[in-house]
Amino acid sequence: MSDHPGNNAFKLGFGLMRLPKNPDGTIDIPQVSKMADRFIEAGGTYFDTAYVYDDGRSEAAFKAAVADRYPREAYTLATKLNAWLQCHDEASAKQQFYTSLERTGAGYFDYYLLHAIQRSNVDKYDDYGIWDFVKEQKAKGLIKHWGFSFHADPDMLEELLAAHPDAEFVQLQINYADWENPGVASRRNWEICKAHGKPVTVMEPVKGGILADPIPAVRRILEEADPSASCASWAIRYVASLDNLITVLSGMSSLEQMEDNLSYMRDFKPLNAAEQDAIRRAQEALNADQSIPCTACHYCTEGCPMGIPIPEIFTVANRRKGSPHFRTVREYTIVTQDKGRASDCVQCGQCEGACPQHLPIISLLEKCREMEN
Repeated sequence: MSDHPGNNAFKLGFGLMRLPKNPDGTIDIPQVSKMADRFIEAGGTYFDTAYVYDDGRSEAAFKAAVADRYPREAYTLATKLNAWLQCHDEASAKQQFYTSLERTGAGYFDYYLLHAIQRSNVDKYDDYGIWDFVKEQKAKGLIKHWGFSFHADPDMLEELLAAHPDAEFVQLQINYADWENPGVASRRNWEICKAHGKPVTVMEPVKGGILADPIPAVRRILEEADPSASCASWAIRYVASLDNLITVLSGMSSLEQMEDNLSYMRDFKPLNAAEQDAIRRAQEALNADQSIPCTACHYCTEGCPMGIPIPEIFTVANRRKGSPHFRTVREYTIVTQDKGRASDCVQCGQCEGACPQHLPIISLLEKCREMEN
């Protein structure tokens, strides 16, 4: 992969999973366009989306903000095929590829991924022949590089790379909170990719925003180390200081977030020894915290038979823990209005099978029932 963007100095990628929204819930295309302009002006090229992001609106937003406004050589695009969400058989799974081509207006994909592989869904990619399908599209010139995004254990990663040695890259969740987290195994999975010669694209460097607005103990450590640096900058620079990377994706939701990211990634400098020590102390503070580490990806809610807004309930639980004056019942009632409540859970397990963080959602919801009183 001699032509991947990791050969360039610019290590920031624009993740399109959490784009800014208008009051009516539609994506704010003018703001996304301004964000894309600033990104490209600064030297950025890598945009990352997926067929399932925002029910396809993310891919359409990319077309409006980038593909319709810039020549094809100005950007590289990654998107993903999800064989376990929003499809029901082999034909509908493969149709995602052609739909993504139309939605994005990109003509071809620089990077194409089998999306969010876990032990609970890998059989879908095998049964539907998706591995061979993406290689066929590469042979046609519609894909430049193909790989997969991964949310499982190191043993499974070894198995996949042995079974599919022609995969060209892997997308991993890496951040300082999950570096030694056995449920995510950021460090070990990164080491495995490096040993297999597979470059890595990084997702969730700020863990769904958790590390951009961390618990008070972590914020104090980072602000004491550098009062001028945002908490997000610490998280992204930590990951970008690793080697064997193609890009570090940041799911930016505003022009302000874009400007902040560019302020330290335009002329990127790896963390020095003192900064690494601050991160180590932040990791210790996180390990002592008992907040629910949900990234609000909403994969868990797609198939919930009771329509329970699981991430929103967990957010209320975390905010309640952090403030003795938090109006728990009121906030809980707001997020569950016209939806399922924690007590409605039928313990079907669908959510736990879909969760990239491997959270024990059923037992966590049981604990959240007390907020209903």
